[in-house]
Amino acid sequence: MKKYLFACVFLLAFAHAQAGVGLTELPGREGDGPVSVFYPSSSEDQALQRGPFALQLAWQGAPVRGNGRLIVISHGSGGNPWVHADLARTLVQAGFVVAFPQHRGDHSGQFTDPGPVSWKLRPAEVSRAIDAVGHNPQFAPLLALDKTGVYGGSAGGHTALTLAGGRWSPAAFRLHCDAHIAEDFSSCVGFITRLRGNFLDGIKKSLALGVIRQRFDDATWQTHDDTRVRAVVASVPFAADFDMASLAAPRVPLGLVVAQKDINQVPRFHIGAVRAACTSCEVIADLPTAGHGAMLSPLPPFRPGSIEDELLGDPPGFDRSQLPDVDRKITAFFRKHLLP
Repeated sequence: MKKYLFACVFLLAFAHAQAGVGLTELPGREGDGPVSVFYPSSSEDQALQRGPFALQLAWQGAPVRGNGRLIVISHGSGGNPWVHADLARTLVQAGFVVAFPQHRGDHSGQFTDPGPVSWKLRPAEVSRAIDAVGHNPQFAPLLALDKTGVYGGSAGGHTALTLAGGRWSPAAFRLHCDAHIAEDFSSCVGFITRLRGNFLDGIKKSLALGVIRQRFDDATWQTHDDTRVRAVVASVPFAADFDMASLAAPRVPLGLVVAQKDINQVPRFHIGAVRAACTSCEVIADLPTAGHGAMLSPLPPFRPGSIEDELLGDPPGFDRSQLPDVDRKITAFFRKHLLP
């Protein structure tokens, strides 16, 4: 009976300690933008507005000890932390602290340098985000950073693959677009325009290739090694510019999230190529009816008919009710590879 009462008291105390999902913002290091941090908190969630997103979070709530591990999430091109708030919540409820670096020139407040320019900077920004959290007096006593996880989607997935040991080059990006501009147009030009099957398509392809050939001729392999990163998940990544041999045996466990209806990063050129090269990779989720924006949750309110809506909106038949289960599977992957 005493053991039963002790267990009840312990569970009640634990539930009280895990009352909310805290959110705070730390200054970036070496001129980086802010690092948004989600974490277990003893404070209660309250209504919090961030842009168009109505969230329930404990703004600057008191941190409590979770499982002692950090996950860094690398947002997609033009992204922000709020479109991954549901995944962050699931991770925090499992005890993780979750940090979002703001990627320079490629976030929702400043969209000036997407693509290879940003991809060169992003992995080091992830490392400095780990430093920022690890040197913060609130979080340093609660974390051991020797086993940190990284999750990234789209351009963030490119970052994740780099941190898993992959190497890529701007010249490989150019070669891919030279060979597949028509089939993978959106990957090469982003959210500027689309091919519409009319007389303008030839002009669009010629202009795009002219810019790409001029800007991206550097064949230097880009790599980044952070030994603290011990598990990685790449969701719908841009991957066509990677040396696939470098991903055949990643230096850390690598999980993949696949969206079969992705028209922004056509799977056979990107995650499909990674999947074929990496026999040790774990397919965490393979979503047959999902598009590129499936893992944006909550989904931004795209303007109907916009390019963003076309490329990131859900295809007909995709059911978002499955996403919480995907978030739980991602969390389970990190628990398996990061916890003792």
